[in-house]
Amino acid sequence: MSENPIRSLSGTEDRLPWQWEFWRRLHAAARRQFALHGYGELATPVLEDARLFIKGTGEDTEIVEKQMYTLNSSADGEDGNGGNEAITLRPEGTPPAIRAYLEANMHKRGKFRKLWYAGPMFRRERPQKGRLRQFHQIGVEAIGGESPLLDAETILLAAAIYRDAGLTQCQTHINSIGCPRCRPSYRHALKESLENRVRELCHDCHRRLDRNVLRVLDCKNPGCRQVAGDAPVIKDMLCGECDRHYALVKAAIDGGGVSYREEPHLVRGLDYYTRTVYEIKHSALGARDTICGGGRYDGLVTQLGGPHTPCVGFAMGVEATLIAMEEESCADEAEGGDGIDVYVVCFDDSARPRCFEQVTSLRKAGLSADMDYEGRSSSKQLKMANKSGAAFSLLVGGSELQRNAAALKDMHSGKQQEVPLEKAAGEIRKRKSASGNT
Repeated sequence: MSENPIRSLSGTEDRLPWQWEFWRRLHAAARRQFALHGYGELATPVLEDARLFIKGTGEDTEIVEKQMYTLNSSADGEDGNGGNEAITLRPEGTPPAIRAYLEANMHKRGKFRKLWYAGPMFRRERPQKGRLRQFHQIGVEAIGGESPLLDAETILLAAAIYRDAGLTQCQTHINSIGCPRCRPSYRHALKESLENRVRELCHDCHRRLDRNVLRVLDCKNPGCRQVAGDAPVIKDMLCGECDRHYALVKAAIDGGGVSYREEPHLVRGLDYYTRTVYEIKHSALGARDTICGGGRYDGLVTQLGGPHTPCVGFAMGVEATLIAMEEESCADEAEGGDGIDVYVVCFDDSARPRCFEQVTSLRKAGLSADMDYEGRSSSKQLKMANKSGAAFSLLVGGSELQRNAAALKDMHSGKQQEVPLEKAAGEIRKRKSASGNT
């Protein structure tokens, strides 16, 4: 290798063949639960107009202020947007989902929609455990419903996905941050409290005091967190409607059998949240232990030019969740990924073309099959068959080929018997069916 090799960029990572088991398990669990809960799949572009996040995510948020990857569009107008607009690699999934909802006029064809998405996001932040510059999210947006039962459904759905994926050590934290009617009085009380200890706050929080004081509660600086811990709590200042909403959310979660902890200073880091906010945490991540965050955002559709439409949703951090799954050993990692059905072992080099024909025939029959392409000895091929996780191996030698046959070996029991080559696929399918592994 050269003295100055080209490596992946900081904050990005490769996912190698033997690292996919947890990823597949999480996404399969999510798809199962989305189907059970009636959510339809949505895919949005990676590139979006930067104004979508400035208006939607919030101009004073860390994401918009410091973390967005934004570039100017071409000046010749070929992009169809006049050539003067800024384009951003999406840093989160909610504003694009709402943009798609409005652009497709879903609100005119029955306002209520339950959508889910999965894909890469991009933020220019300091890489650390479970947090990358290119990362992935799985999220949901329940659009058009103001019932507290819908808040509870999204929390129970997130918990169900993690449970389905094999996680058992997640902790759910919830809070209510009120609404535009009751939040101003809390902002005033919070600012008054924080100003008494302003010297203990970081530089960013000095600015937040005037621009968006609630953001101080979301600061990760240890000194700021200590000050925030002594600040007033919004729960004591909720209006009657928000208080009732929060009580119904908690009752519904209790009824769903998910335990939770009330976190009185939980606000989340995005400006659009109202009322219910929540996070799911896992100790495998250390200090920054959130693997899923969400809440209600009743004003976002209006901010983006649509009619008043209450919404609630969440986003799971995939990379952070995979770390939690690895910590709990929710899946067995095997090099090469999932085990295949059949590994064809060639005992005679002259028979390799016939072995390849057999591999091709097995694949056409719907069985996953492979063979050696590196000229290994038969003993090393058998080791590769074991390493591949194959359920069966088909042992082919010169004498077997003269009879147009091969030895079919069960890799679990070690038993083998001779079968005609043309009947090998049928025999393997029959054995898979008998073992329940169809």
